[in-house]
Amino acid sequence: MTPQSSFLPKLFRTTAFRLSFAYLVTFAIFAFVILGYVAWNATKVLDGQIVDTISAEITGLAEQYRLGGIRRLVAIVDRRSRQPGASLYLVTNFQGERIAGNVGALPPGTLDEAGQREVTYARTDEEAREHKAIVRVFVLPGGFRLLVGRDVDERIRIRDIIRRAFGLSLLLIGILGCLGGWFVTRRVLKRVDDMTATTETIMAGDLNGRLQIAGTGDELDRLAQNLNAMLDRIGELMTGLTEVSNNIAHDLKTPLTRLRNRADEALRSAMGPDELRAALDGVIEESDNLIRVFNALLMIARLEAGHQSEGMADFDAAEVARGVADLYEPVAEEAGTELKLEVEPGLLIHGSRELLGQAVANLVDNAIKYGTEASGPQAPVTVKARKEGDAVIITVGDRGPGIPADDRNRVLGRFVRLEEARSRPGFGLGLSIAAAVARLHGGTLSLNDNKPGLEVQLSLPQRQAAVPV
Repeated sequence: MTPQSSFLPKLFRTTAFRLSFAYLVTFAIFAFVILGYVAWNATKVLDGQIVDTISAEITGLAEQYRLGGIRRLVAIVDRRSRQPGASLYLVTNFQGERIAGNVGALPPGTLDEAGQREVTYARTDEEAREHKAIVRVFVLPGGFRLLVGRDVDERIRIRDIIRRAFGLSLLLIGILGCLGGWFVTRRVLKRVDDMTATTETIMAGDLNGRLQIAGTGDELDRLAQNLNAMLDRIGELMTGLTEVSNNIAHDLKTPLTRLRNRADEALRSAMGPDELRAALDGVIEESDNLIRVFNALLMIARLEAGHQSEGMADFDAAEVARGVADLYEPVAEEAGTELKLEVEPGLLIHGSRELLGQAVANLVDNAIKYGTEASGPQAPVTVKARKEGDAVIITVGDRGPGIPADDRNRVLGRFVRLEEARSRPGFGLGLSIAAAVARLHGGTLSLNDNKPGLEVQLSLPQRQAAVPV
């Protein structure tokens, strides 16, 4: 089978071709309806003009008969009958005998009754040729009959012209529609085939592949952009998964090794129940730390999956920030620094009070833990909450060493800890939980330079208060 023969069945099965064919049929129906309406309206207008002309002539001739009698009427009819392109005229006596006019033959009974009708006729100067005409019979005083009519050959010619236009339009619509449908379908099919080839490459393992964007801004471009954004997100998740696996291997290996060594040492060297009890207490402590790590991982996974979105309600974020500040004020005093609070009232948002409190607590804990090393008691940790446009902004700032700009996005991942922080207790999950809470609430978490130090900004959409009716 040739490529062309295999392409045509594929072309006919495409949605684009079927839509093009449906549009073609719809357009053809509308075109025929419009042409039919034009033909009907044109015929109606011509018939109306003919009837008006006949009525005007009969009125004039009847007036001439009233003024001059039958002789004057016959003279006028004879004169008009000999003019080129003349109307149809016939004057007969009460017995139906022809007196004057250019009508040679009429269907029997045409002159019996007055009124308007469409008939076939033959002129006096033609033989064996019939025409169609609209005529009107008028009975004059004295029993004379006056017939005036107009030929409708022009209407027949217009009807033939429109009939030919129907056929020609059908042919042109079919040819142009098929060519247009073939062109559009082939263009769409080529882009879809390119997308299919790219997705097959991606499914084969090349996650760096991206769908081509033509730059036209059409629906295929929008689809490609969304799919590329999805692939970027999948790539970020895969990279994060790799980093998580590596970090788990490094950061959890130490407590697991310490846990094993303590148990092994207790078995080998414990001299009594007290030493065994102390060893078991250490094992339990290390186990609790590991359980907290896995609980944090489970919380992040549930947040990113949206499973914590149930049970959300409206609450004041200012109260949450104030509660966290009250909770950590003793911790800040113990660390030798001051915790300052600047909160605007009435910061209504929709979400989970507990999760937001956990996120703000993580940020404050990090600021106290890492932000007071080089700052001293003169550089306090600040917690601020304010309204900015349609968002509620919660910021936690310190005057510590900060985080380099190149590492600020990276530290939002799981188990990511900078080298300077590895000597401190923790597993690098606090910022990951805060970022996941922000995404769950439709907000963002960003790390900015506090000049000096670090400012972590949590931006959440504000809930509009209900207006009382």
